[in-house]
Order: sequence, then C-alpha cells, then structure tokens
Amino acid sequence: MNSITLQTIDNSLLPQVLELDLICFGGLWTLEGYQREIDSPNSELIAIALNDQLIGYGCFWEIVDEAHITIIGVHPDYQRQGLGKLILLALLDRACQRQMKHATLEVRISNQSAVSLYEKFQFKVAGQRKNYYADTGENALILWRGGLQTAEFQNLLKEKRLEIRDRLVQQQRILCDRDSLLSLEKISLTNR
Repeated sequence: MNSITLQTIDNSLLPQVLELDLICFGGLWTLEGYQREIDSPNSELIAIALNDQLIGYGCFWEIVDEAHITIIGVHPDYQRQGLGKLILLALLDRACQRQMKHATLEVRISNQSAVSLYEKFQFKVAGQRKNYYADTGENALILWRGGLQTAEFQNLLKEKRLEIRDRLVQQQRILCDRDSLLSLEKISLTNR
C-alpha cells in the first residue's frame, strides 16, 4: 500500500517545491518567495508526498479573518486522482483551525477543472481580475467562500474527508498526517 503524506513545508522541502513549481507553473515563485512564505507566521504551506516524493502543495495567506489561497499545484502525473481536493481540504481545515471566517482565491477562467474543484467546496464567483495572468493576458475569476466557522461548512469538510478517504482506499493508498494538519479527531481517513 502506498502512503500519501500530508505535511507542512519547511526548508528541507524547498528543492522539491521549486522543482514542482517549475513543472506545474513554469517557475511562478522563486526560492526567496517560498522562503518568505515559510518564515511568515501569516502563511500556511502544505505539501503532499507519495512515498517521500513531493507531488503537490498549496499555500494560503492569513489576512485578518480571510484565507487567501495563493497556489495549489499537483504534478501532472498525479492529477485527476483527488489530490488537489486533499490539498484544498487541508488548506481550508487549517484556515478553520486558525479561526478564519472567509476564503478567497483567483483562478484562470479557462481552468475548468480547478473551477469545478472549488465549486465542490461551494466557492462562488465574486468578480474578475482583468488581464490577471501576465503570460497570456487571461482574466482571473475571483472566487469567495464565507461561513468557514459555521456548522454547515464543518459538515461539508467532513463530507469531503469521507470522499477523500474512500478514494484513497480505492487507490490502495493510506494518508499519513504527521504534522496533524487535518482535524483527524473528527474522522479517520484510513479506514472505516
């Protein structure tokens, strides 16, 4: 059985993060940029690894009571396997643990798989940023999700945890959350 490890990004993971950034985004962020995020108490950087190989990561900034999700990336060889969903779940769960009330992000209008993922967590379109992506001039959708501290949202997170657990079991994978990033006391992700 393969192990998916959910962990906080630290300096030891920076070389793998930079490599994955290059693969997923063409080198969107620099070493210095990631280092700033690691050093900032207002940033949350989460990685997932398969058998110790980094295959995905995400980040949000804590701005007052809002989680601004800045990046989610999954290696192309591992996309469409529910791992982006796991990263988003972990980011939103951490935002709840930090007592944030809202989450927001920008996404390319053309990235329909990402938009679909965010809609599963009930993000709604709040507007557009014109010519947001410098490489293409493409507009970004601004997505917004309020009510992170409500019982309704906590139930949604529980539902998504179950879906992820079931998908990992189907893939003969187990989740190791060594940094206790998820609120695992609510539900086991490795068995029924």
